[in-house]
Parts: sequence; structure tokens; C-alpha cells
Amino acid sequence: MKNKDYLLFARDTRAIVYGMQENAVQRMLDFDYLCRRERPSVAAIVNPTRGGWHQCFFGRGEILIPLYRTLKQTVEKHPDADVLVNFSSFRSAYPTTMEALETDTLRTIAVIAEGVPEKYSKELAILAKKKNKWVIGPATVGGIAAGAFRIGNTAGALDNIIESNLYRPGHVAYVSKSGGLSNEMNSILALNTDGVFEGIAIGGDRYPGSTFIDHLLRYEANPEIKMMVLLGEVGGTNEYEVVEALKTGKITKPLVAWCIGTCSKVFPAEVQFGHAGARAGHDRETADAKNRALREAGAIVPRSFEDFDQKIRVTFDRLVAEGKVIPAPEVVPPLIPQDYPEASKAGRVRRSAHFICTISDDRGEEPTYGGVQISEVIEKALSIGDVISILWFRKLLPKWATNFIELIIRLSADHGPAVSGAHNAIVASRAGKDLISSWASGLLTIGPRFGGAIDDAARFFKKACDSGQSPEAFVEEMKQRGITIPGIGHRIKSLDNPDKRVELLKNYSYQNFPRRKYLDFALEVEKVTTQKRNTLILNVDGCIGVTFLDLLNACGVFSPQEIEEMVEIGYLNATFALGRSIGLIGHIFDQKRLNAGLYRHPWDDILYLEERAEKI
Repeated sequence: MKNKDYLLFARDTRAIVYGMQENAVQRMLDFDYLCRRERPSVAAIVNPTRGGWHQCFFGRGEILIPLYRTLKQTVEKHPDADVLVNFSSFRSAYPTTMEALETDTLRTIAVIAEGVPEKYSKELAILAKKKNKWVIGPATVGGIAAGAFRIGNTAGALDNIIESNLYRPGHVAYVSKSGGLSNEMNSILALNTDGVFEGIAIGGDRYPGSTFIDHLLRYEANPEIKMMVLLGEVGGTNEYEVVEALKTGKITKPLVAWCIGTCSKVFPAEVQFGHAGARAGHDRETADAKNRALREAGAIVPRSFEDFDQKIRVTFDRLVAEGKVIPAPEVVPPLIPQDYPEASKAGRVRRSAHFICTISDDRGEEPTYGGVQISEVIEKALSIGDVISILWFRKLLPKWATNFIELIIRLSADHGPAVSGAHNAIVASRAGKDLISSWASGLLTIGPRFGGAIDDAARFFKKACDSGQSPEAFVEEMKQRGITIPGIGHRIKSLDNPDKRVELLKNYSYQNFPRRKYLDFALEVEKVTTQKRNTLILNVDGCIGVTFLDLLNACGVFSPQEIEEMVEIGYLNATFALGRSIGLIGHIFDQKRLNAGLYRHPWDDILYLEERAEKI
């Protein structure tokens, strides 16, 4: 090998990840930061379903990694990336890897998928050799170059990586079949040598894209690697290529080797050990036979796996004693911030809430309203008024009070198409706006001249009544201040033509409320104002405002301070807004049916609207 062809991964290696594997990408970036790389190893992600950007962490900060729909587009945008980490499924792993092998800029492809047909695996291996490229896998966890580059999820959790000293290079390289056992190799080498330089898991399939000998010859050519380790297994004959290389002198560096699965001989019949290739078809493929052949060819082979670490330690210590290895100095890796969900689950962090909610909670098995589970709301047949009282006031009010809330909503649901809210909703709907836009257009008109007088009426009447002011003095004061009394006056209704809604609210109050302090005061004020003009009556906004004050006082569950806060915040207008929403949505549906021509005589409704507008 020349021009450092033996080196697949370095500290500046850049990779493309095929498939939206967010966790694997983050683990690669965490390893980069642990190794103090200047640039992230992940250049881009191929995500066939969407393009854009993927937000992730690089150490303490956040970065954006570009997403592309096709591999062709990705390699054109990122020609510096020469590794593809292919997370395609076993169905699409073959065509995506073939496309990668035909791409000039990609040199190494790690195929993670299991179950790739053997025919396809052979084709991938042949094409890779022909083009002087590398395929790691299929059915691999990948590989790792300590202090430089990590393929996907190789080496497991960060704690394991730190304990195995993989954040800086050692002088030992290994190749294994199993990805799981490669984690064991990282740990063994960290305990018995100065650590890993590079480790590759070629995958457990019978016909991997690259074999033991392919990687061992790379290690042989790399002057930074001083000894090698091979961890094979029962099944297949790839180990015999290593035997031949030892015999012919192609491998001269110390090689500690072991093939697991020697226990297979105690079984009465042929046994497969997990991997597709971990099955001995004849004696030559047994672990015992391969271990024997490796030992005879000059490899350092222990008596059992239990002695494996000892052979590695003795071999490494000998190299150090001979001056062939100067152990790598230890460095302190940077601290990787723990992701908040993991830290929170482990009870290691706490933080203030971004917002606070005291009326509902969806963190349990079922949501709750004011501590009442949804199932209980249904089982107890709580009414709309009950639910409103829980969510608005955080208390379940008496039945007479919640029934009154529902009465307000029913009475304020609609007041014809000519009032400002309905008119705006109709215009927006006729203009083709969607439901929410049309509804918001109408709802935004609620204010002092349309529905909003409820809050103002409650404020002014409450202040006057609580201060002991007489109705006459209240009217005179408002006149002197130049303020129209909120909740007093109507365009059409009068003493002679009363508003039926006001009558219904008053009747309910007299029949059900324990006390009616504010309503009585407002009616006395009405007697004063109607002396001037008989249309200056207590209107529906004013009646809702004062009766709701009576409701809050008569319930016996609110303190004077709580009532004062609710009036100042604007609780009372909510009843009008909720009720009027029902009517507004009805008008919107009505107009959408008109737009669609679903009425026999649609212009009748529009004429009615025009006539009402002229009257007003």
C-alpha cells in the first residue's frame, strides 16, 4: 500500500449518513467533541423524505447539518466527504451501496443493515475491490479510529468510550466479526495496552464486503500500529487467509488471535451462534481448527478466551520492553454535556418551567382538569358549566352557579348578522378566508362597544356599590367625568320594549341566587338613567356583569381580593367571548354554504342582512 491507502479514517475524515438516524448522528458528533476535533465528522444526511436542516449538538453549542433527498445531490454539495455510513434497510442497502461505490468521492461505505442477501454482498465486495474502495459490513456496527472518527453507534455509550480511552489513539489495532464483541475488545485493550488505534467489526454475514486479511494488511502497513488482534468465530474460512499471510511473511507484526465458539464441539449437532456466518459446515470451519492453524502459523493464540487478555498484555509489555512501543500519554477528555431528557430522567438536573399551568395537567396517564381526571368528568356527568368553573376558577362552583354560566352562553351565542362581530366574520368568510381567520376577525371586535362592556360594567358598578355610593351620586359622578356608564343603554330596547335576555337573567338571579347586591344596585341606577330617556336601560352586557359579580360573592368560595383580581383581569368578558364564538362559527358556516350555492334561495339571507344594516 502507498500514499497512506492503509488509513481509512483520520481526524479530518468527513462522512455522509444515509438515513435519518438522529441518535447515531449525535453520538458521532459527541465522539468528535470528545476527541477535540475542529470540525464535525458528519458533513450531511441523506433523508429521502425531506430536505432542509437537522439541528443537533456539537459539544455545548448547536449546529445545523444539511439534509438532502438524494445521494447524488449530497456528494455534489460535499465532495470532501469520503465515508458513507449507510443506515438503509436490508431492502435498499444494496442499491444505495452500489450507487455509493459508483461515486467518485466516496471511498469507504459502512453497511449497517442485517439480512442483505449473500448474492448482493458478494457483488458489493467484488465491485469494491475493482474500484479500490472499502465496504465494511453488511451486518456491522462499523468501526472506530480512536481520537479521530467513529462510525455510527460503534463502541456504545460515551461512558464506555471514555473508560476504553478511545478519545485518543493507542498502538493496537483489532478486527473482529462481532460488533458486540468489538466493545469487549475496546475494554480489554484499554486495560492491557495503551489502547486502540483502530478497530473494525467486519460484520457477521458469511460473505462480508471486506475480510480479516484486508484490514490486517492495512494495519501491517501502518507504522503507528505496533501490534494487532484478531477476534474470529466459528464458521467460515476467512481466518485461513490470515494463516497464509503469516506463513508467507505478509504479516510480521505481533498478532494475538482467537476464534470463539470452541464450545460447539460439545453439542451433538451443528449449531449456529447468532450470526449468519457463525456456523461450521465442516471441521475446517470449527473454532478449534482455526485456532490451531493460527497458532501453527505463528499467531499468538491463548488456550481459551479467558487467557486472551493475558496474551495481549504479555505481548504489549514485551514490545514496550524492547523499545518498539512508547505508550501513548494519557490526556483528560473534555466533558460532554448530558442531554437534558437523559439527565432529567436520572434525577441529575432541575430547571425552572418555561410556563406555569395550574388548571390542567397532561403528564399522567390521562389529562386532568383542576385535578379532576377526564374519566371522572365523564363518569360524574359534569356539565359544560362545571368544566368552565374548574378551568376558569379552579373550583367546582355550586350547580346554580354553573347553570347560570351556561345560561349566559346560551343567551349571548348570537344577536343577528348585523352586529360588528358577526358582520366581520361574514365578510371574511365571503372573501374566502378559512374558518379560524374568519372567526378571529369577528372575535377581535369584542370590546367596550361590543361585548366588552361586561368587564367595564362590573368594574364601575362594583366600585360604586362597594364604596356605599348612592345610585344618584354614581350617575352624577359618571356625568361629571364625561364617561358613559358601561352596561346602560340600548339602541332599540327600552322600558316599554324590554330585552328578553335581560329579563331571563334577572328572573334566574331572583329565583336562584342567595344574594343580589350588585343587580339590585344596577336596577336602582336604571331607575335614575331612564328618567332622562327610556332607552337608558340595563342592557345585556351590564346585566351579565353585575349578576356575575353577585355569583362570585354568593358562591362563598372566593375572597374579596380574589373577586377584585378576576374583575381587573377581565374574567367576565370571557363568558361573552365563549358564547359569541358559537354564533360567529354558525355565521361562517352559513356563508360557506352560501358560497357553495347550497341554499335554494341564498339571496334571501343577504337581503335580510342589508335590511338590518339600513335600520341600524
